[in-house]
Amino acid sequence: RVAPEQKLKIVTALQDQGQFVAMTGDGVNDAPALKRADIGVAMGVTGTDVAKEASAMILLDDNFATIVRAVREGRKIYDNLRRFIKYAVTTNSGEIWTIFLAPFLGLPIPLLPIQILWINLVTDGLPGLALAGEPEEPDVMRRPPRPPTEGVFAHGLGVHAVWVGLLMAALALGTQAWFFYAGSSHWQTMAFTVLCLAQLAHVLAIRSERQSLFTQGLLSNKPLLGAVGLTLALQLSTIYVPALNGVFKTEPLSAVELALAAAVAGLVFVAVETEKCARAHRGPSLRPRRRFAHFSVSTATKTSPATAAASASSTALRGSVLKTPFRAGT
Repeated sequence: RVAPEQKLKIVTALQDQGQFVAMTGDGVNDAPALKRADIGVAMGVTGTDVAKEASAMILLDDNFATIVRAVREGRKIYDNLRRFIKYAVTTNSGEIWTIFLAPFLGLPIPLLPIQILWINLVTDGLPGLALAGEPEEPDVMRRPPRPPTEGVFAHGLGVHAVWVGLLMAALALGTQAWFFYAGSSHWQTMAFTVLCLAQLAHVLAIRSERQSLFTQGLLSNKPLLGAVGLTLALQLSTIYVPALNGVFKTEPLSAVELALAAAVAGLVFVAVETEKCARAHRGPSLRPRRRFAHFSVSTATKTSPATAAASASSTALRGSVLKTPFRAGT
């Protein structure tokens, strides 16, 4: 048997080499190593209370396959969280740039307070919530572990929010200027519509950071497709329902004007798809990553004298570390 202090030395030795260590255990003697490991996993059925208290994760069914399923689900949730943040920050960035830049360009304020509220509650809200139902990406379990210090705005999320927000504002203000200087009374409705449709185009394009929407398929996230359709119907109601024209200060658009607004907003979709294509061609990031430690007695002997002593005492270690690519919370 391996003594508790030897298990602790194995975990510490692997961590000193820059590896990210997970350990499973069920007994009192496993508690020090479970506590010291980056991820301590205790058995929920056969494990002692001490082991459970020392661990960061408890397997209720004592099945190691559950860890893999938990990792898969955790990574999907984290990806969807990043998608929601990307969508919310980008759309709000577009609204801010639109309102902020209009006076500097000699244009009247493009959006009324009721219109801004509508965008925030409906155009931002419904599709953003539906992003939580986005299925996992095919490579979700082939990725290396995320560095523990990596922020949610990593991998260009913040840059994306700024440049796509500026693009939305440019399209909305450009449309507004075109109709305003042409003497059309529809300039505000057009700016309002372009900004709303641009946000819907954006949410469809950010479903994956690398895969095209055409590869994923529109029907792969039916809640999102339904949310986009409902939001589009509600937006059109503010334009074509007479009772709502007075509330939102909008005017009915002609078919040509509506088609023009949709085409202009579609440029956001094209731009984001182009960004994804360029990222896919660049390949995965080359940033350094901490390795995930796999230690059993047979492999630990190659790393340190402490692990060699442990391997001499047993060929099977119950408190072992799983070779599963994940980190705490992912």
